[in-house]
This record gives sequence, structure tokens and C-alpha cells, in this order.
Amino acid sequence: MPKRGKNYRAALENYDKVEQYEVEQAMDIVCKTAKAKFDETVEAHIRLGVDGRHADQQVRGAIVLPNGVGKTKRVLVFAKGPKATEAEEAGADFVGAEEMAQKIQSEGWFDFDVVIATPDMMGVVGRLGKILGPKGLMPNPKSGTVTMDVNKAIQEVKAGKVEYRLDKTNIIHTPIGKASFGAEKLAENFNALLGAIIKAKPAAAKGQYLRSVTVAATMGPGVKVNPMKIG
Repeated sequence: MPKRGKNYRAALENYDKVEQYEVEQAMDIVCKTAKAKFDETVEAHIRLGVDGRHADQQVRGAIVLPNGVGKTKRVLVFAKGPKATEAEEAGADFVGAEEMAQKIQSEGWFDFDVVIATPDMMGVVGRLGKILGPKGLMPNPKSGTVTMDVNKAIQEVKAGKVEYRLDKTNIIHTPIGKASFGAEKLAENFNALLGAIIKAKPAAAKGQYLRSVTVAATMGPGVKVNPMKIG
């Protein structure tokens, strides 16, 4: 077990770490326990009652959070011709085609947070699967990042769009804002995210869908949210 700092230990004294709180209570505790000298990111960690090894139990999608995430994401767009021009005019940080793929492959370049691609560019982007995939950067139609409407995709990302997907342990980890947002705005973002995840429940999922829900700031302890009081 790593040794915890005094701020972390002090934070544990401010709440019952076994108790399951209602959403706004949990967000209030997270804000109060965020004691770092920087504006900590608040993340939701949601364990689902599904088995992501089966295609019919995968949970994946994207949503624009009502209050954004407090960070302007850098967008790389793979496009050519008019669509490349559209991407540049929409505010993409980087736009290109084969030369961008080469830069990633040969230079290990990753100065971007989101990758968007037009469908005709997936032959090029597909070759980067082993590089982008493990980092969660591979464009996907389900998350709206493989599209001909690059303008809309870029605007959504810049407005605070987040992707959610299961990890290998059937948990979704997604940022929902900054500690400086305050409990109310974080709760709004959290409820929007949970609503999308509940709506995405696979038909093949059996039993309790929301197994456990925890929220935490970057340097703070996890606060449990009562899954029975959600949705």
C-alpha cells in the first residue's frame, strides 16, 4: 500500500467511506476533500453488471456534458480536401492524412486528446490501431468520431463531449468536471452521464446493472454513490 499524504488522510475524516451517499451529497464531499494546489479533475467510476467480453454486452458511447469538463481538448482530424478545410475552419488543432499517421508512427507524436476521422480515412487510421487503441484514441462510429460531419464532431468535443466505455474489469472511468465546478454542476454532469449509461444498457444484461458507483477527485479518496438512488 502506498503511503498517503496528510491531505488524503484528513479527507478521510470528513465522511464515512463505507456510506453510500446521494449524488449531490457525494459531490459536496468530493469538492470539500479536493485539497491539492491545482484544480483537481473529478472522475466517476461505474462498475456494471455486464460481461464486456461478449459483444452483446458492450457498453460504449459519448455524451456532451451540460457543464463541460473544464478542459479544452486538442483535436486531431484525419481528412482530405473540402473536409480538411471544414475541420480547420471548425477549430481542429491538427488536420491531415497520411503525413499525420506517419508522424504518430515514426515520432511517437501524441499532442492531441481526441481523434476524429472521415470514413474514407479509416484505411489510413486503421493501421494505427495498435498504437491508438490502447490509449483509447481510436476513432469509432459509436462515439461519433468517425463521421462526415466533422464540424459537428469538433464542436461537440470542444463543448465538453466525453466518451465512456468498459475497461477489462467492466468498469467505466469518465471525467465529469473540475472540483472548482462545485457540487451542483458536478451533479448535473454526473446525472447526464449516468442517464446515457443507463439508456445504453444492453438487452443481454441480467440482474443489477449498476453494481457500484464511486466519484473521486484526482488526489482525493473515493466517495460511494448509492446506485439505488440513481435513474
